[in-house]
Amino acid sequence: MSLLTDLADPRSKRSKSALKVAACVVADPHAVLSATTAALAAKVGVSEPTVNRFCTGLGYKGFPDFKLALAAELARKQPLLAQNIEASDSLGRAAAKIFEGTHASLTQTQERLDLASLHAAVDLLADARSITLCGLGASASVALDAQHKLLRFPVPVTALTDIINQRVAATGLGAGDCLVCISYTGRTTAMIELAELGAREGATVLGITAPESPLATACHRVLSVECGENTELYTPMTSRIAQLVLIDILATGLALGQGEEFLEHLQQVKKNLAGTRQL
Repeated sequence: MSLLTDLADPRSKRSKSALKVAACVVADPHAVLSATTAALAAKVGVSEPTVNRFCTGLGYKGFPDFKLALAAELARKQPLLAQNIEASDSLGRAAAKIFEGTHASLTQTQERLDLASLHAAVDLLADARSITLCGLGASASVALDAQHKLLRFPVPVTALTDIINQRVAATGLGAGDCLVCISYTGRTTAMIELAELGAREGATVLGITAPESPLATACHRVLSVECGENTELYTPMTSRIAQLVLIDILATGLALGQGEEFLEHLQQVKKNLAGTRQL
């Protein structure tokens, strides 16, 4: 994880003073490079020892060492961090923030992707007797997109986007079935309860969600999505793109493990779809 990404993460567990220092660094990292400990402390409104504790808490020897690490990161030209949309933003500025945030979101997801968890998720789907994909709100579209891609595989796939049908379907699952629960925050009560229900019925539960969230705890396997996006005011935007990319990776991983017979199956799918398009 990059330094600035870590400092910008709203879920980071830091003291109020440390959060103020982190926010100041993220807001203008270049200015911090030329600041003294006293200058940064005065700008943030904290003491100099607080600035030093902030740096040592991150694993650095002190403020000078922290600045060296920050300078090295800026020199590598890391993608811009996701920025929250403000009510005062023009449409052009909002568009720029969304593009920048999407770029940052994808980079963060790639940096934090656990390959062992990815392989485990692909194996889980490959061995599944059936796959049930569930998402609510903004994650509902991700579940539907996953269904669209996974329907090409020779396994029953269903996407459900309302909690009533999700609960009914989960009740009928058992050993060999895979329940995929998709939620960016991992704090949606209905989705957490659904994962617990599926597990009680004997299904294997895969979560595409925030690590260490309540939903992640309720799942057998987790593919983590961490984007540092503020979803309190606006619907998830950049995080949803990251979820869709993870779905693409899962589908690709499944395809790579199917062998030549699957290629023939794909060709047959394309042949059967050809009649739905006009030349």
